[in-house]
Amino acid sequence: MTIEDSKSGERDCGADAAAYVLGALEPEEAEAFRRHMASCAVCRDEVAAFQQVTDAMAMAPVQRPAPKGLRRRVLRAVREEQEQAEAHDPVPRSARVRAGRFLSRPVIAAAAGLAVVAALIIGLELGSSGSNSTRVIAATVSGSPGSAQLRVTGTRAELIVRRFPQPAPGHIYEVWELRHGAGVPAPTKTLFSVNSSGAGDVGVPGNLKGVSKVLVTQEPAGGSQVPTRAPVIVASLA
Repeated sequence: MTIEDSKSGERDCGADAAAYVLGALEPEEAEAFRRHMASCAVCRDEVAAFQQVTDAMAMAPVQRPAPKGLRRRVLRAVREEQEQAEAHDPVPRSARVRAGRFLSRPVIAAAAGLAVVAALIIGLELGSSGSNSTRVIAATVSGSPGSAQLRVTGTRAELIVRRFPQPAPGHIYEVWELRHGAGVPAPTKTLFSVNSSGAGDVGVPGNLKGVSKVLVTQEPAGGSQVPTRAPVIVASLA
């Protein structure tokens, strides 16, 4: 939803849902859309539907190179959809230019929707040919809304967070590893935030052999050598 939409109160319900779930909206647009969703069942339903797709992707097997030519086909479809949306958009071309790029809602919604569909197609193709060695561990989330999963393949892992709040000003999320027999978790030097919809995919560095838990705390910007706060995410590998 553009700033102009939020001021006028006029919008096409559901048009920004895919862009919101993918984190493609500007921060002020995402905040305006969240306020709109509080009183709009249509947009809440659209977001829930798109979120199911992205959550399913988070549980897919470890990624492998996409089939040859798939990227080219998806980009061509996005361009064609954009041309069609612009041809039917009643807003003058000059009114849609901001900071050197188009922000036509139909174009953004169409591209975001195609991106979700393309991601699902890729996930299904990769899932059908993937290995059975990948396991997904549901992590415990404390003191925050949202959910977290640890996707483990062999001795490697990726942390998947969804609908998580942004860190407090001047802070960042930090990933830790607690090894068997250790009393204090060790820093991994992995720092991350989340996009406007609260999503983030974070690779856990190093070899997980001997690690009993992967934890996340909120730390001052730049990270810490020892945790300064209680963990907001705990994933147990045992």
